[in-house]
Amino acid sequence: MSNSSSFNKFLLLAFAETRELQLLHFSLFLGIYLAALLGNGLIITAVACDHHLHTPMYFFLLNLSLLDLASISTIVPKSMANSLWDTRDISYSGCATQVFFLFFLCSAEFSLLTVMAYDRYVAICRPLHYGTLMGSRACVKMAAAAWASGFLYAALHTANTFSIPLCQDNTVDQFFCEIPQILKLSCSDSYLREVGLLVVSGCLVFGCFIFIVVSYMQIFTVVLRIPSEQGRHKAFSMCLPHLAVVSLFVSTGTFAYLKPPSISSPSPDLMVAVLYSVVPPALNPLIYSMRNKELKEALRKMIQLVQCQHQ
Repeated sequence: MSNSSSFNKFLLLAFAETRELQLLHFSLFLGIYLAALLGNGLIITAVACDHHLHTPMYFFLLNLSLLDLASISTIVPKSMANSLWDTRDISYSGCATQVFFLFFLCSAEFSLLTVMAYDRYVAICRPLHYGTLMGSRACVKMAAAAWASGFLYAALHTANTFSIPLCQDNTVDQFFCEIPQILKLSCSDSYLREVGLLVVSGCLVFGCFIFIVVSYMQIFTVVLRIPSEQGRHKAFSMCLPHLAVVSLFVSTGTFAYLKPPSISSPSPDLMVAVLYSVVPPALNPLIYSMRNKELKEALRKMIQLVQCQHQ
């Protein structure tokens, strides 16, 4: 029996065996990664530079873009490098780092999405108290709490996961290191401790999800009572992008972790992992900018300014 300390590396699951398909995987991931960098980078720059966007909603959106940029950067570059150099290796410390940052960033993102639901609830259901409840200090505290909670959970889960003896193999059945796949390598009952922590985390996530659902039930009740069509359209434009991002995040993550074992096999698992870990960070900027006139205007001004400077 060997334990985790005897592993100096893990072997990740390859997307393809043939060189042509490996290069195709590299090209596809490069395109998605560049799209995520461009989209999130533009949102971060626009919100930071345009004083008209210095509001709670865009402050939280800036934080969301930072989290998306960091999360996709945690797994995609390593996967691209492995395909490019035809290798599957990831060091033991690199695997632990991936687990920590992915858990940290995903936990913080869902906490932030919950805070954003509260922001929209206050804006629509309690507009007279918006300035008091969503002041700059309160927004900073809520964003900091989202980041801090993610960091705490990640530190707890990473330390717990990598203290478990591993003796089955050093092959991880995923294209990045994730906790459920590493637990499969355990050779003792100590993995049940980490499973218990994951169940507790799942309950907290479910609690946040219920909070979001209840918030939107109240929001839509108020919006449908707005007499003017323009007012309803404005309210829906503010809420629907956030609701779409939450739905994408929750549906892909839920399917990835709660799908029946009977449909679990390497190829579908790879595709599902891409859907919940790679696609959302690239799609979120598009979802938020599609129906947002203020953000579009800020981006247009920023692009015009860059063009003027180069002329």
